[in-house]
Amino acid sequence: MIIVWQDLSEEALTGVIEDFVTREGTEYGQHETSLSTKVASVKNQLSKGLAVIVFDPESETCSVQAADAL
Repeated sequence: MIIVWQDLSEEALTGVIEDFVTREGTEYGQHETSLSTKVASVKNQLSKGLAVIVFDPESETCSVQAADAL
């Protein structure tokens, strides 16, 4: 189920994105990238329609996915 990111409060949106970018396997290359930079990057992708927030009712978790991957 796709969650309309604009319907989330700023606090909830930031929480979902922070959870996503701090998960194991979300590496950003050889250089360390700050949490705020990662969050801003994902917010930018959401606003451009390049990414979406998806809720999995089975695991009751949210994730961010590339829009073209759906």
